[in-house]
Amino acid sequence: MIKATIYTDGAARGNPGPAAIGVVIKDEQNTVVAHISQRLGVTTNNQAEYRALIAGMQKAIALGAQEVEIRSDSELMVRQLTGAYRVKNAGLKPLYEQAKKLLTQFHRCTFVNIPREQNRAADALANQALDAH
Repeated sequence: MIKATIYTDGAARGNPGPAAIGVVIKDEQNTVVAHISQRLGVTTNNQAEYRALIAGMQKAIALGAQEVEIRSDSELMVRQLTGAYRVKNAGLKPLYEQAKKLLTQFHRCTFVNIPREQNRAADALANQALDAH
Protein backbone atom coordinates (compact mmCIF):
# COMPACT_ATOMS: atom_id res chain seq x y z
CA MET A 1 0.00 0.00 0.00
CA ILE A 2 1.51 3.31 -1.10
CA LYS A 3 -1.11 5.79 0.14
CA ALA A 4 -3.45 5.54 3.10
CA THR A 5 -6.25 7.75 4.31
CA ILE A 6 -6.51 7.74 8.08
CA TYR A 7 -9.71 8.84 9.83
CA THR A 8 -9.12 9.45 13.54
CA ASP A 9 -11.32 10.29 16.49
CA GLY A 10 -10.77 10.48 20.21
CA ALA A 11 -13.61 10.67 22.71
CA ALA A 12 -13.77 11.39 26.42
CA ARG A 13 -16.91 11.29 28.54
CA GLY A 14 -16.13 14.14 30.86
CA ASN A 15 -13.01 16.18 30.31
CA PRO A 16 -11.03 14.44 31.67
CA GLY A 17 -12.99 11.24 31.86
CA PRO A 18 -13.17 7.70 30.49
CA ALA A 19 -11.74 7.92 26.98
CA ALA A 20 -11.27 5.86 23.84
CA ILE A 21 -10.02 6.08 20.28
CA GLY A 22 -11.42 5.12 16.91
CA VAL A 23 -9.39 4.87 13.71
CA VAL A 24 -10.31 3.80 10.17
CA ILE A 25 -7.59 3.32 7.55
CA LYS A 26 -8.44 3.12 3.85
CA ASP A 27 -6.21 2.27 0.89
CA GLU A 28 -5.98 3.94 -2.52
CA GLN A 29 -9.18 2.21 -3.66
CA ASN A 30 -11.08 3.58 -0.63
CA THR A 31 -11.26 0.08 0.88
CA VAL A 32 -11.04 -0.21 4.67
CA VAL A 33 -7.81 -2.08 5.42
CA ALA A 34 -7.69 -1.60 9.19
CA HIS A 35 -9.60 -0.17 12.10
CA ILE A 36 -8.86 0.44 15.75
CA SER A 37 -11.34 0.67 18.62
CA GLN A 38 -9.55 0.96 21.94
CA ARG A 39 -10.33 2.19 25.44
CA LEU A 40 -7.68 4.47 26.98
CA GLY A 41 -8.69 4.94 30.60
CA VAL A 42 -9.12 8.47 31.97
CA THR A 43 -7.76 11.30 29.83
CA THR A 44 -8.89 14.51 28.14
CA ASN A 45 -10.66 14.72 24.81
CA ASN A 46 -7.67 16.43 23.14
CA GLN A 47 -5.25 13.82 24.50
CA ALA A 48 -7.54 11.11 23.14
CA GLU A 49 -7.52 12.83 19.72
CA TYR A 50 -3.71 12.73 19.65
CA ARG A 51 -3.62 9.11 20.87
CA ALA A 52 -5.97 8.14 18.02
CA LEU A 53 -3.71 9.89 15.50
CA ILE A 54 -0.60 8.19 16.88
CA ALA A 55 -2.23 4.74 16.79
CA GLY A 56 -3.43 5.36 13.24
CA MET A 57 -0.01 6.44 12.01
CA GLN A 58 1.67 3.47 13.71
CA LYS A 59 -0.78 1.10 11.99
CA ALA A 60 -0.30 2.81 8.61
CA ILE A 61 3.49 2.44 8.98
CA ALA A 62 3.03 -1.27 9.80
CA LEU A 63 0.88 -1.62 6.67
CA GLY A 64 3.65 -0.08 4.56
CA ALA A 65 2.04 3.26 3.76
CA GLN A 66 4.45 5.81 2.33
CA GLU A 67 1.95 8.65 1.98
CA VAL A 68 -0.91 9.49 4.32
CA GLU A 69 -3.84 11.82 4.32
CA ILE A 70 -5.03 12.31 7.88
CA ARG A 71 -8.65 13.29 8.34
CA SER A 72 -9.85 14.47 11.72
CA ASP A 73 -12.67 16.55 13.13
CA SER A 74 -10.29 17.93 15.78
CA GLU A 75 -9.58 21.44 14.54
CA LEU A 76 -7.15 22.02 17.42
CA MET A 77 -5.01 18.98 16.62
CA VAL A 78 -4.97 19.61 12.86
CA ARG A 79 -4.03 23.26 13.32
CA GLN A 80 -1.32 22.41 15.83
CA LEU A 81 0.23 19.82 13.54
CA THR A 82 0.12 22.13 10.51
CA GLY A 83 1.73 24.94 12.48
CA ALA A 84 -1.25 27.31 12.61
CA TYR A 85 -1.55 26.95 16.42
CA ARG A 86 1.13 26.52 19.04
CA VAL A 87 0.89 23.69 21.57
CA LYS A 88 0.48 25.39 24.93
CA ASN A 89 -1.03 22.57 26.99
CA ALA A 90 1.66 20.62 28.88
CA GLY A 91 -0.39 17.42 28.63
CA LEU A 92 -0.46 17.63 24.83
CA LYS A 93 3.21 18.49 24.22
CA PRO A 94 4.62 14.93 24.53
CA LEU A 95 1.82 13.56 22.33
CA TYR A 96 2.43 16.32 19.78
CA GLU A 97 6.17 15.50 19.74
CA GLN A 98 5.43 11.79 19.29
CA ALA A 99 3.06 12.56 16.41
CA LYS A 100 5.60 14.86 14.72
CA LYS A 101 8.26 12.15 15.00
CA LEU A 102 5.94 9.57 13.40
CA LEU A 103 5.18 11.97 10.54
CA THR A 104 8.85 11.77 9.50
CA GLN A 105 8.27 8.08 8.62
CA PHE A 106 6.15 9.10 5.62
CA HIS A 107 7.32 10.56 2.31
CA ARG A 108 4.23 12.78 2.22
CA CYS A 109 1.57 13.72 4.73
CA THR A 110 -1.44 15.98 4.49
CA PHE A 111 -4.02 16.94 7.09
CA VAL A 112 -7.68 17.62 6.41
CA ASN A 113 -9.99 19.02 9.08
CA ILE A 114 -13.34 17.40 8.30
CA PRO A 115 -16.81 17.97 9.74
CA ARG A 116 -17.91 15.50 12.39
CA GLU A 117 -20.49 14.06 9.96
CA GLN A 118 -17.68 12.87 7.68
CA ASN A 119 -15.96 11.12 10.59
CA ARG A 120 -18.83 8.90 11.73
CA ALA A 121 -17.01 5.58 11.32
CA ALA A 122 -14.05 6.58 13.53
CA ASP A 123 -16.43 8.20 16.03
CA ALA A 124 -18.51 5.01 16.18
CA LEU A 125 -15.39 2.93 16.90
CA ALA A 126 -14.36 5.25 19.74
CA ASN A 127 -17.83 5.11 21.26
CA GLN A 128 -17.97 1.34 20.80
CA ALA A 129 -14.83 1.02 22.93
CA LEU A 130 -16.31 3.34 25.58
CA ASP A 131 -19.58 1.43 25.68
CA ALA A 132 -17.83 -1.95 25.98
CA HIS A 133 -17.11 -1.39 29.67
